Amino acid sequence: MGIELTKDSIDLGIVVKDKDAALKFYRDTLGFEFQEETQMGGGMVMQRLLCGTSLIKLVTFAETPGQANPVGGINTATGYRYWTISVSNLEELAAECKAAGYNVPMEPREIRPGVSIAMVEDPDGNWVELLKIS
Repeated sequence: MGIELTKDSIDLGIVVKDKDAALKFYRDTLGFEFQEETQMGGGMVMQRLLCGTSLIKLVTFAETPGQANPVGGINTATGYRYWTISVSNLEELAAECKAAGYNVPMEPREIRPGVSIAMVEDPDGNWVELLKIS
């Protein structure tokens, strides 16, 4: 049968160590639109932000989970290693992330004619791909 979508975008949940650091990156640097903070019970707090029509949910717990994703990008582990945002201002946004002190492990580069990417790292070491199609 296959999927029958009711929304043309995804919701992405990211468990973070420090909600203030995560908000500084996603809201203040990347420019995601803050929607609300929700107390989920059991010490779980969710910050909801919009990236276009996709909902990005930054989740923290009263007690930070003991395990974390290994840092280092796409070639260091299996599983979800990065996610992609299509942008028109790739070079400027990557430079802004770098100027704000964030790691930019892959500077903007053309990977095939008309397609350029950069990789930036959030405060928890998660990679975000910035994609520009000319």
